[in-house]
Amino acid sequence: MNETSSTSDQSSPRLKSLLPGVEARKKLRKRRLFKDNASRWGITVAGFGVVFALAMIFVYLFYEVAPVLRGATITPLSTYTAPVADDAANALYIERYEELGLQYGSSGMVTFFELESGALRAQIPLALPLGSRVSSYAAAGPGTHITAHGLDNGQVLIARHDYDLSFPEGSRYITPELEYPLGTDAFTLDEQGHSLELVAIASRTRGREATLLAGYTDDKRLVLASLSSRTNMMTGAVVVNTELHTLPPVPGEPVRMLLDKALRSLFVVDSAGWVHYYDVSNPDNAQLVQSVDAGEGSPITAAEFLVGTVSIIMGTQNGDLSQWFLVRDESNNYSLTRIREFNSHGAAITAIAPEYNRKGFVAGDASGQLGVHYGTSARTLYLDQFIDQPVAQVAISPLNGRLLVLGENGQLHSADIWNEHPQLSFSALWNKVWYEGRADPEYIWQSSSGSDEFESKFSLVPLSVGTLKAAFYAMLFAMPLAIMGAIYTAYFMTPKLRGIVKPSIEIMEALPTVILGFLAGLWLAPFAEDHLPAIFSIVILLPIMMLVFAFIWTRLLPASIRNSVPDGWEAALLVPVIIGFVWLSIVLSPFIEIWFFDGSMRQWFTNIGITYDQRNALVVGIAMGFAVIPTIFSIAEDAVFTVPGHLTQGSLALGATRWQSVVGVVLPTASPGIFSAVMMGFGRAVGETMIVLMATGNSPVVNFNIFEGMRTLSANIAVELPETAVGSSHFRVLFLAALVLLALTFVVNTVAEIIRQRLRTRYSSL
Repeated sequence: MNETSSTSDQSSPRLKSLLPGVEARKKLRKRRLFKDNASRWGITVAGFGVVFALAMIFVYLFYEVAPVLRGATITPLSTYTAPVADDAANALYIERYEELGLQYGSSGMVTFFELESGALRAQIPLALPLGSRVSSYAAAGPGTHITAHGLDNGQVLIARHDYDLSFPEGSRYITPELEYPLGTDAFTLDEQGHSLELVAIASRTRGREATLLAGYTDDKRLVLASLSSRTNMMTGAVVVNTELHTLPPVPGEPVRMLLDKALRSLFVVDSAGWVHYYDVSNPDNAQLVQSVDAGEGSPITAAEFLVGTVSIIMGTQNGDLSQWFLVRDESNNYSLTRIREFNSHGAAITAIAPEYNRKGFVAGDASGQLGVHYGTSARTLYLDQFIDQPVAQVAISPLNGRLLVLGENGQLHSADIWNEHPQLSFSALWNKVWYEGRADPEYIWQSSSGSDEFESKFSLVPLSVGTLKAAFYAMLFAMPLAIMGAIYTAYFMTPKLRGIVKPSIEIMEALPTVILGFLAGLWLAPFAEDHLPAIFSIVILLPIMMLVFAFIWTRLLPASIRNSVPDGWEAALLVPVIIGFVWLSIVLSPFIEIWFFDGSMRQWFTNIGITYDQRNALVVGIAMGFAVIPTIFSIAEDAVFTVPGHLTQGSLALGATRWQSVVGVVLPTASPGIFSAVMMGFGRAVGETMIVLMATGNSPVVNFNIFEGMRTLSANIAVELPETAVGSSHFRVLFLAALVLLALTFVVNTVAEIIRQRLRTRYSSL
């Protein structure tokens, strides 16, 4: 006892000498406290940095999208008396450089003046026949510069204003010109020589040049003339052939006539507000097709074509504005249909000026208000008092940046207009829109075309549906394989085999998706088209075959054979079964098509009304599924593998089988991790670009047909953003698509995190 005490007493000083002193312990505590605080603040700052970075992404996207939400603004610049105040204006125009204005006078004088000051630049008289006067006026449509001047002797003079550019001393100078594309001689429209109270003109330059003239005489007759011209290549002389026709009488008193550029339709507006539609595609057999009460009891006071001469904007005495165009029914018959309405001005519409390259227009009314409207989006972007008298004429420049307004008192008002993105609205982006030439409203994405009169279609619905469609079929393919594989690998597979399988699957994630997309588009899509029965056999019958093999293995084979395979290696036996079944399905595919599908399963789908595209959602689901499987598998396998061992051991000790333990204990405990894996995979599928870009066909359709392609938000941004003009409406919409994609993934991840936390709380007691 004494020896022990002595030894303890001797070792105590030795231990004390090894322990740090009081000062050293204080320094150690301070160092540890500093490290703890630094770690805490570092993690906090990093967390807030991530949140700040995400917020900045949202802010930047909103910054690029914000101009879409703006309306139009009009800024008055100058006011002056018209250069020829005593000559009533038939029409006003602005040239493309926004330096000169143009007035067609009722006396036959064409006046060019400086837009800023009203200073006279040039006056050019029309080449009117001797002793005649202008009795009516018409324009061929926005951007053509072609005008028709009806005369009191039944003739029509066709003119075109143009501009010649020169650069004396390095400065641009615009010289006005007046041309006569069909010659300086007036054309006889009414052989009886009556005064033309109304006239309409349409000109077609594609193919053989042709012009159509319509007139309404003072003795209430409708007359029509077809003009075809040929230009002598050697002399430049123009030879014009004229054919005169008589149209059925108008059931009313016409006040306005319009001819479309296709030379097929004539629209006559009468004083009671009715519009009469004539089919003049065959002038010798022209007929009245339809009469419509477009004003609904109110006289129509203004009517103009939008660019392209398909849609007509009609303004009434009540101030209402509506858009109309011809709609074809199932019997291939056309009828004039009201498509949409705009905000009412509250006073009679007196002037309408269509834009030159968009489906928008500016309207003036009898109270002096100006309204800026757009057809496709049905937006009224600006409606406010501009002058204190009725608007007589209004003109907009070809670049949509300058307005010229003529008051009833002869005063001209010049103004700047900002109207960058009128075709974008919530209605146009997310609702069905009735576009020109279509039978019904539809969701359409079509951002470009070869025609200058093309109407951009920016519906985000096809892209959003395509994104969800691609993600849905990818998850449909990937989830069962990844989750079931993760459960088997983590719980049933032997550690040695798991050490091979898990890294092999995780390495798949390093495979570039462009390679998967390349293989899917150039190999898998044609292969699937040629072996459709094999694809369906593999997808549907292979799981059944695996279950049959499992039944045979567990129930029919002797125990000696089963025991010869080490526990956890049973999955290796499935490899030859899977390979053999896949090979057999491919070999039998042509015979199955012959036996059951008349030699072609694809044609059989077509015959029963199912569209089949070579690059479709089936191909995308398989290819994107392979890209998503490693993500889901890795996270789900870790979640299952980290379930505490005492839980499964307790379940087995109570008599449960291994499968019952998995279902009753392992899966509930690992469910937060498995759910996180699924959401991570879904986020990966939603944001995938290269696979859907190369394997879908990029057709923006709105359906979930597995045999049709799609276009996703991410693929659309990748394809179109490099080609669009910076700051354009198309550019802004692509940023809006990016914002929608980011918001979608943010919402999905937020909801997923909430559900995961609830699952963790629910099963944490295990």
